[in-house]
Amino acid sequence: MKLLHVPLLVLGMLIAGQGFAATAQQEKMKTCNADATTKALKGDERKAFMSTCLKKAEPAKPATQQEKMKTCNADATTKALKGDERKTFMSDCLKKK
Repeated sequence: MKLLHVPLLVLGMLIAGQGFAATAQQEKMKTCNADATTKALKGDERKAFMSTCLKKAEPAKPATQQEKMKTCNADATTKALKGDERKTFMSDCLKKK
């Protein structure tokens, strides 16, 4: 039981040190921690749950221009497009995404 108190104490100190405005990461941590407590998870099972919970809670990142380029290029290659047809496709694809 004492082993559980130490991480919670450290977590509490970190949150208190950040001030009163909670960040999105802190809110995710609170929610996942509450869920793990509700499910009475302990030890490795709790660690695994927290890891999974925090990863799920992350918002989707918008696609970067480089990612768009890779996707559009792969699509153009799959369609075997060449020359002007490929240029037009790439232009349209990059504008859409």
